[in-house]
Amino acid sequence: MRQLLLFKEAYREAFRNLGHYIVKNSFKVYFWACAVLFVIALYAFAYRLFTGFIWD
Repeated sequence: MRQLLLFKEAYREAFRNLGHYIVKNSFKVYFWACAVLFVIALYAFAYRLFTGFIWD
């Protein structure tokens, strides 16, 4: 029984702050993905603007 309690405590300690780490890093990835997509959209707009795209 003691080994089970030690295992349970070790498991709880190992995953206690894992959620904060995943959330923090996922927001970093989301920010960089959005920034890259925004730059691509600006590039596409500027390309169409300077190559004489007809805006109908």
